[in-house]
Amino acid sequence: MMQRILRVGALFIGFAIGYQLVNTSFSAIAAYAGVESTPMTNIGASIFGGSITGLIAYIISPWLSRLAKKVNVWMNTALKAIPTQDIAVGVTGLVLGLLIGSLISLALLRIPLVGNYLTVIVTLFTGYFGMNLMITRKDEMTFLTNLFARQARAAERGNFRSAKILDTSVIIDGRIVDITSTGFIEGVLIVPGFVLEELRHIADSSDTLKRNRGRRGLDILNKIQKESHVPVQIVEQDFDDIPEVDSKLIKLAKNMKGKIVTNDYNLNKVCELQGVPVLNINELANSVKPIVLPGEEMVALIVKDGKEMGQGVAYLDDGTMIVVEGGRRFIGDTVEVIVTSVLQTAAGRMIFAKPKLEKMSGVR
Repeated sequence: MMQRILRVGALFIGFAIGYQLVNTSFSAIAAYAGVESTPMTNIGASIFGGSITGLIAYIISPWLSRLAKKVNVWMNTALKAIPTQDIAVGVTGLVLGLLIGSLISLALLRIPLVGNYLTVIVTLFTGYFGMNLMITRKDEMTFLTNLFARQARAAERGNFRSAKILDTSVIIDGRIVDITSTGFIEGVLIVPGFVLEELRHIADSSDTLKRNRGRRGLDILNKIQKESHVPVQIVEQDFDDIPEVDSKLIKLAKNMKGKIVTNDYNLNKVCELQGVPVLNINELANSVKPIVLPGEEMVALIVKDGKEMGQGVAYLDDGTMIVVEGGRRFIGDTVEVIVTSVLQTAAGRMIFAKPKLEKMSGVR
């Protein structure tokens, strides 16, 4: 419905533009073509010209709409990387420069022939000069920085209060896309610039496996930005004195009072030691798996032998390992097993079981 309204609106706007252009230039066109200009021919030509431009606008309106959306996304992405204080100071300098340029233009308008052109050039130059001067000297403009600092800090605290900082491993893993689409994650997803740089280095690696992982991470990040219901923000803040990416993530999380989203077991432990909140994707996946209790019966396909003598190993559909005592002789067979215990760790869940046949033979 909205698409139809936009196309009809484009039709009327195109008609109005075409009508006005032909109406104002018809006399010159008629004189050049040797046609007599009358009110009737003028109106007829204007309606014809308006119909042509209206039809063109109607046809290309979907393309213009898509172009406008792309430009809007590009502008939002570009503006997110610019600090709020820089935008405020730059706009202030632009307005002051344009005002000064307008005052100077009053005198330039008196110059014959070139006065009109000089006013445009001088106004644009003073606007750019004012914006550039304010941005380059923002540290010295204490009266403005103090004015915007409180508001910027409040907005930053509001934006980053529920910030979830993504590390490289969780981006490459890809499950974060499905989690965000469910609506369980709130706040803002933060992608640090140094994580993007690490992904780029991995994608440019000479090793095929690393290169594929890096490219997958970049594809996942692009998918998150386009499809995620959670706002995604790229933060260019870096810590040159810290060489390791994991240490930079912890430092950034402390500065933002945010949480790190990862599936790296070692990073998870370091965050816990340093008091940084962490959301481990593996722990989330384990927590939503079906609960298995000792004594419960299940069917398992023994696929290989275990580490200990006589053990067999099977897997559930979600990848959970089942270690079957005495199951080595059933490799390649599907047997009923009885759960004896469950081991839960941050790295995953492991189920220990024994064949039901042994229990049945014991009862006999």
